Amino acid sequence: MSFDLASRLAERHAAHLFRLRPLLESPQGPEVVVDGKPLLAFCSNDYLGLASHPEVIRALQQGADRWGVGGGASHLVIGHSTPHHALEEALAEFTGRPRALLFSTGYMANLAAVTALVGQGDTVLEDRINHASLLDAGLLSGARFSRYLHNDARSLASRLDKASGNTLVVTDGVFSMDGDLADLPALCAAARQKDAWMMVDDAHGFGPLGASGGGIVEHFGLGLDDVQVLVGTLGKGFGTAGAFVAGSEELIETLIQFARPYIYTTSQPPALACATLKSLELLRREGWRREHLQRLIARFRQGASEIGLQLLDSPTPIQPILIGDSQRAMQLSALLRQRGILVGAIRPPTVPAGSARLRVTLSAAHSEAQLERLLQALAECWPLLAPEVNDA
Repeated sequence: MSFDLASRLAERHAAHLFRLRPLLESPQGPEVVVDGKPLLAFCSNDYLGLASHPEVIRALQQGADRWGVGGGASHLVIGHSTPHHALEEALAEFTGRPRALLFSTGYMANLAAVTALVGQGDTVLEDRINHASLLDAGLLSGARFSRYLHNDARSLASRLDKASGNTLVVTDGVFSMDGDLADLPALCAAARQKDAWMMVDDAHGFGPLGASGGGIVEHFGLGLDDVQVLVGTLGKGFGTAGAFVAGSEELIETLIQFARPYIYTTSQPPALACATLKSLELLRREGWRREHLQRLIARFRQGASEIGLQLLDSPTPIQPILIGDSQRAMQLSALLRQRGILVGAIRPPTVPAGSARLRVTLSAAHSEAQLERLLQALAECWPLLAPEVNDA
């Protein structure tokens, strides 16, 4: 018996779900070169425009001169360098928590936190549309795993009534494909009533949200007693790479002792930690980036409404245009690309069948003129779409 990979790939092609990797031939920024063509991009998660910031680049270069390139070993062997430690301390102070722990990726941070905290005999409850890394972590933990209705505190409460053992409630802070915010005050209240812990992956909230860029927890004025496990990624609003978990002294020490994705992984390059320390400084100091981003979001939503586009309820830089079937989403993306604008089409299984969309992401690096160019292109392309058909 052999694996029939060709048939699987053919089926994905036929359903307009085949994925290709665009080849980026320039640094991150609004104006990029992809597959040899200059394009205006609205599909990066570099929300504050820090990925190519000269001060961040310089900090990376200086860090490499001082600390070399590779981490060399896991944190528990000889890979935990002074820049790693300094960044952890800075992130703990930034989030208002006793400690923070660095990870190489957000996927690893989520796997580590969930699997180290719950196991057989325990319960993990997750939002139905959580990020794949959170859902995978729940399944791999061995705990009783259940998903509550999206952003629904009553649905969560009903599942909490049936929970056993240690119970962990897990949600995204900003949902990456819809752009909406978790109703954290209500979810935290439901968890507190049943003595459950709350874990929030705020990958897309750090930077854009909160008075100082502290994300959804700062946005809602919540603290450590409300959200015991706070996860953030560094490759989005921070503009670098990696992730962290912030929480109590006991939480972080538990992850160091028991989290397999942390224990058995080489540390990230120390120079990268140097770069992130600089990006954190800029994120906190330059509030104009968040202010400009909010103006772009408001203008985009106004302009899209005037065109007649169906947007989702998002106050964040993630602005999905709901299309429906995958073929039409691909068509609109292609029409925009012909006009020099790059916006990715998001299709199943990343989103539910029948909810294919164009995922517009805005950055503080975008100018108002660039945003107007996007709106003008959308106004030209929208009437050209083929009639709607049902997803296979």
